[in-house]
Amino acid sequence: MSDTEIRGLMTRLYQSWADNDADAFAAFYTEGATVVLPGVFRQGRAAIREHMAAGFDGPLKGSRAVDEPQDIRVAGDTAIAVSRGGVLFAGEDSVPEAREIVATWVFTRRGGEWAVAAYSNAAAH
Repeated sequence: MSDTEIRGLMTRLYQSWADNDADAFAAFYTEGATVVLPGVFRQGRAAIREHMAAGFDGPLKGSRAVDEPQDIRVAGDTAIAVSRGGVLFAGEDSVPEAREIVATWVFTRRGGEWAVAAYSNAAAH
């Protein structure tokens, strides 16, 4: 997977967020994927889907996420990306500094298809 492919996958994943489509969002994750956020741990595609559906029905309704890869490394069937971004709520054009995050993504390839195996983020400041 090249840098361009990683960026493309992230763009498609975040388009599903902008569409508030929890099913499409979760489909980018492996069956056993993990997501670790401050105060949150979700394991498995179903749990990730459930978490995002609740968010899209509540505090994330109408939001979109932005993430700019800072570093992408590919080693065989594994890729690791470090990105910087955050969540934009309705009416926002940029992520306020207090809500900026740094994230680590682990992508894996199985059967020629790439998916998110693990995602974690923390405050950037």
